[in-house]
Amino acid sequence: MSGHSKWNNIKRKKEATDAAKGKIFTKIGREITVVVKEGGADPANNAKLRDLIAKAKANNVPNDNIDRVIKKASGEGSKNDYVSTVYEGYGPSGVAVIVECLTDNKNRTAGEVRHYFDKFGGNLGTSGCVSFMFSEKGIVIVENKGYDEDQVMEDCFEFGADDLDINEEEIEIECPPNAVRAVREGLEAKGYTVLSAEAEKVPASYTALSSEDDIKKMNLLLEHLEDNDDVQNVYHNWEMPEEE
Repeated sequence: MSGHSKWNNIKRKKEATDAAKGKIFTKIGREITVVVKEGGADPANNAKLRDLIAKAKANNVPNDNIDRVIKKASGEGSKNDYVSTVYEGYGPSGVAVIVECLTDNKNRTAGEVRHYFDKFGGNLGTSGCVSFMFSEKGIVIVENKGYDEDQVMEDCFEFGADDLDINEEEIEIECPPNAVRAVREGLEAKGYTVLSAEAEKVPASYTALSSEDDIKKMNLLLEHLEDNDDVQNVYHNWEMPEEE
């Protein structure tokens, strides 16, 4: 199973400053707001909300913050109406990029996303221009605490995993998108620490960048997209260099 670049981005966020952590809280809060309005404030009856609460806790969002967002979203006076929108384009040297957003102002978000692509050596494309290069897969990341590999494989496949990649720090598990919840909840019940569990867009192939200028611009493009409060997820097929 080849590694995909989304987890590198997640790790970079986890190791980031308190200001960056605040942005993660904001992004998850928007997702919670949307699912509460769609399916109610009770996680026992709203599976999507249950998944997002687990995601928030995995990102160290305090329980008080989670409760506050849920209460605000379920209140009659809540005015936060976010619309989901997806942008596709190319980074430097044709790297494919998909940007998923939740926004209360599509014109603002579209302008900002286009500006980032233009500024950092890319261009925003039309809907569908790069999404065909990606497939949706469930990706569950588990902390590796020195587990026996045969036991890990047995546990993962029990809950519907298709494949897994084990290294010293993490276990990356691939499963069908609709099996993410079963894998996460099953492994948590067995005592595993789940770091991330989401359906993600995984590229069929990767593009390497050899120019230092292209690498710099691609990093800046990703940083600006991830720092934008309207941007929820960024997927790309850049073969990111290994961190030293």
